[in-house]
Amino acid sequence: MKRIILLNAIVLFGLNFPLSAQNKLVVHADQGKETISKHIYGHFSEHLGRCIYGGYWVGEDSPIPNTRGIRNDVVKALKDIQIPTLRWPGGCFADEYHWMDGIGPRDQRPKMVNTHWGGVTEDNSFGTHEFLDLCEQLGCEPYISGNLGSGSVEEMSKWVEYITFDGESPMANLRRQNGRDKAWKVRFWGVGNESWGCGGNMTADFYADQYRRYATYCRNYGDNWLYRIACGANTEDYNWTETVMKNVGGRMQGISLHYYTVPRGWDNMGSATQFDEAEYFSTIERTLLMEELLTKHAAIMDKYDPQKGIGLMVDEWGIWTAAEPGTNPAFLYQQNSLRDAILAAINLNLFNAHCDRVKMANIAQTVNVLQAVILTDKEKMLLTPTYWVYYLYKVHQDATLLPLSFNSNKYELNGREMDAVSASASRDASGKIHITLVNIDPNKVQNIETELRGTTVKKVSGKVLTSAKINDYNTFEKPDAVTVTDFKGAKLSGGKLNISLPAKSVVMLEIE
Repeated sequence: MKRIILLNAIVLFGLNFPLSAQNKLVVHADQGKETISKHIYGHFSEHLGRCIYGGYWVGEDSPIPNTRGIRNDVVKALKDIQIPTLRWPGGCFADEYHWMDGIGPRDQRPKMVNTHWGGVTEDNSFGTHEFLDLCEQLGCEPYISGNLGSGSVEEMSKWVEYITFDGESPMANLRRQNGRDKAWKVRFWGVGNESWGCGGNMTADFYADQYRRYATYCRNYGDNWLYRIACGANTEDYNWTETVMKNVGGRMQGISLHYYTVPRGWDNMGSATQFDEAEYFSTIERTLLMEELLTKHAAIMDKYDPQKGIGLMVDEWGIWTAAEPGTNPAFLYQQNSLRDAILAAINLNLFNAHCDRVKMANIAQTVNVLQAVILTDKEKMLLTPTYWVYYLYKVHQDATLLPLSFNSNKYELNGREMDAVSASASRDASGKIHITLVNIDPNKVQNIETELRGTTVKKVSGKVLTSAKINDYNTFEKPDAVTVTDFKGAKLSGGKLNISLPAKSVVMLEIE
């Protein structure tokens, strides 16, 4: 009887039991050649729910500390993770957004209905000037999604001119009239969003023709050279990628990919915090589809662009669960647990591994929507477990990817299995090596025997993100329930590095 009880305890959700077997990891520190673009660590913010209003924007008259209406606490938190890129204004909202409604005196801006997200009134108080002010405060690059779905070629062309032309023209003079003399630098420009769905329900052939037309009039002014991003595929629509690559080719600099991890599927999405181990396992299985998507879409791109001049931009990704009970379901407000942090870390490791083709990724969405890194409630703000993954992983931005040889143990449940550990490594400009590791197994410690070839290791330090349960999360009452702490589980011995990863954890090691 005691033996049965012990066996049952071993498989209970959330308990830690060490493995006897070793994972074997080799970091080839002398072989790196690809750069991990910092834009892989980008973010996405749409006019949706409380992402913009209450998330970033509170207005100059708010008692919440702000700079020209933009929350100081949110700006500081995002600067602390070195946010490199911010995509705006959508999303589906982008293809019903008419930019001229969002410039000029705020009390004179026309209102509109946000038909995609709850039918609420959009007062356009946060527009082009406010967004670009936000990006300047953050020190990040803006990525603007232009309206191809319900807009016109003229409208998009004039928006580019308004923002980026520094000479004499009607649009540049209108910008000056609205308080901005000097043109902004905006490289990243999306020509339509989800044109296969909410952005117009187009066929791939029709979209490719529309892209060619619109992009022709998205001009380069002065030294502002646009990086034009075509609407790419929804998940595994490989025909869309094939068609756009074939028909557009070198007229674009990037092509997008959207994929969301939906724990139970779109008909019954599942809770952000109420799930068992079986649902955790299947959720990670679903997110691991990203590896297949990156590989197959990149293979199609290689046919038409063997020199890899066109970037694959995963500009919407993350976990999508049901909205929190008691909130507007159209506002997509969900909590954020340790599961979501593990999911984010796995995806970022994958994007790093494919950095020869993946040049940007934008998690959806930054504040108060979907897999947010920040949640706000009036004057209160908290950092989610996913935020702390970005805090740990910022060391990879613009670093050199180091190849890995890895033999991982398996995490098994109900006859299915996956690798228990996900890993990535890079060398930064100062020569420091960083390894990010994810122990996907919620029950067992993973011991990793690590060899660093081509370098001498003198010192190792680290940080860890974990908690008692896989569905733990932060609240406004307990904002630090899941947070980063010092990691003491890495030891140097005989020229090798032995690592003991706690169950359900994300670890960042710095090696000198």
